[in-house]
Amino acid sequence: MPYLIDGHNLIPKIGLQLSNPDDELELIHILQNFSRVKRQPVEVYFDGAPSASAGTRKLGTIKAHFISLGTSADSAMRARLNNMAKSAKNWTVVSSDREVQNAAKVNGAKVISSEEFVKLLQQTLNAVNKKNREEKSISAKEVEEWLKEFGEEKK
Repeated sequence: MPYLIDGHNLIPKIGLQLSNPDDELELIHILQNFSRVKRQPVEVYFDGAPSASAGTRKLGTIKAHFISLGTSADSAMRARLNNMAKSAKNWTVVSSDREVQNAAKVNGAKVISSEEFVKLLQQTLNAVNKKNREEKSISAKEVEEWLKEFGEEKK
């Protein structure tokens, strides 16, 4: 199920700082890993973009919407949900904002809070990291077998 994410709502919950000028890119990087592992599309909304920076960009697996000053990511997310019509039921909306959650429910989308999503994100990325560590480790028995295979004697 693809995800529609309220970016500035999620940033402080994930441990990033809204005051950091790179907070949005750091979140996008984290979401790229999540999207790749889950094999699900992710759209993330950020408000407060200067006019010159406003717009939608495809950054790897993430579609990032930078909403210009004077409007909000919340209203852009509500408009996106309304435009989805019946297909909204196929999406999961990530936000702790009640208005965004209500818009998601009205349109039939699944809703999870930013706090719940952080738990899912941590579980997903921890599982991948654990798997990667297990794949990289080689036992002493395997080393011995490879040494025998290539004619090396254990010293």
